[in-house]
Amino acid sequence: MGTAKLTRLGQMGFTLIELVIVIVTLAIVAAVAIPKYADMAESARVNATKKEMTELKHALVGNPSAIAGGEYVDRGFEGDVGFAPSSLTDLAVRPGSLAVYDPITRLGWNGPYIDSSGGDYLKDAWGNNYSYQPSGRLIVSTGGGGDSIKVSF
Repeated sequence: MGTAKLTRLGQMGFTLIELVIVIVTLAIVAAVAIPKYADMAESARVNATKKEMTELKHALVGNPSAIAGGEYVDRGFEGDVGFAPSSLTDLAVRPGSLAVYDPITRLGWNGPYIDSSGGDYLKDAWGNNYSYQPSGRLIVSTGGGGDSIKVSF
């Protein structure tokens, strides 16, 4: 009947060497891609924290680029009250010692100045609380490890 065949009819497969080559190739790709992904994720956290800190700064002192009719329309906490808040929570909830905003005198708490849903505005992208220093006019995030992110207001 002919010569004997080493494989059965209709069965095809990969040799062990082919499988090892594929696994080694995938390992090399993963070894290159994972550090790149980690760098990209860290960069995204830094950018998100900087953006949120800018929003906090605008909540504190207003946004100087928001002008209508020749006047600032986003004056922030300090512009409305006359001084910096004692804590970042004062941006979301009116302290009992402050009067409600009076449109005639243009003084008083006119908040909330920041979206406070979930209290996320108090934490950076790493989940660490911001360090708020009203006397030094500084907000600091130390979540990024060695380098801190600072925003002065």
